[in-house]
Amino acid sequence: MNKLQGKVAIITGGASGMGEATARQFAAHGARAIVIADVQDEMGQKVAASIGSKICTYIHCDVCDEEQVKNLVDSTVKAHGSLDIMFSNAGIGRATVTFDQTALDMDLSAYDKVMAVNARGMAACVKHAAKAMVEGHVRGSIVCTASIAASVGSENFADYVMSKHAVLGLVRCASLKLGAYGIRVNCVSPGPVGTPLLKGLLRYENEEEDKVVESNHYLKGGALRPKHVADAVVFLASEDSEFITGHSLAVDGGYKPSV
Repeated sequence: MNKLQGKVAIITGGASGMGEATARQFAAHGARAIVIADVQDEMGQKVAASIGSKICTYIHCDVCDEEQVKNLVDSTVKAHGSLDIMFSNAGIGRATVTFDQTALDMDLSAYDKVMAVNARGMAACVKHAAKAMVEGHVRGSIVCTASIAASVGSENFADYVMSKHAVLGLVRCASLKLGAYGIRVNCVSPGPVGTPLLKGLLRYENEEEDKVVESNHYLKGGALRPKHVADAVVFLASEDSEFITGHSLAVDGGYKPSV
């Protein structure tokens, strides 16, 4: 079980959903230190406390602010001596509740907000994690949260889809640059997962959310949940994937779009 024995990890968007599930899996696999970063302070503090203060700490970080991202990475290295894993996971589904984002009626101010978190924030996390790993001579692993939306289109969620295409491009570019330092850069690309982000994106109630999650993959036997994604992140963060880089790992149960 100790695939991450002694590792130091940062998880952005770690207060809930896939980030929280991954923090728990990192702890179960022997990580020495886990730093949860989020803007949901109360939730993040509760998650860190439940995992254990000797292993897990919470830091407020808005990934839209590059200086906050830099401080997150610098403080982690200062406290724990190195950074081995960055799980850049923070993201939002939508920035408007009034209408969907289509090519004909896109609200560009809402588009800017989605891109600021999902694309620009992701780039800041990769940049500063990579710098810390290069400077510390760490052959680390950077994992980003992309989506099956990075390989398909959508009529109604154009800004979100665009942002996830940007994540995939970032991973491909960063993996080429950082391979010379032994740093791997990959992304996990989930299908619809039962998380608060999905509910906010599709405006579904709990029972409707479960139905749409289960209806969006060919593989039967249950709905896609945060822990399934967390298990894939553990794989990409560990030495089990030591010769994998620039890869998008789909965790979608055989995705079939219905929305």
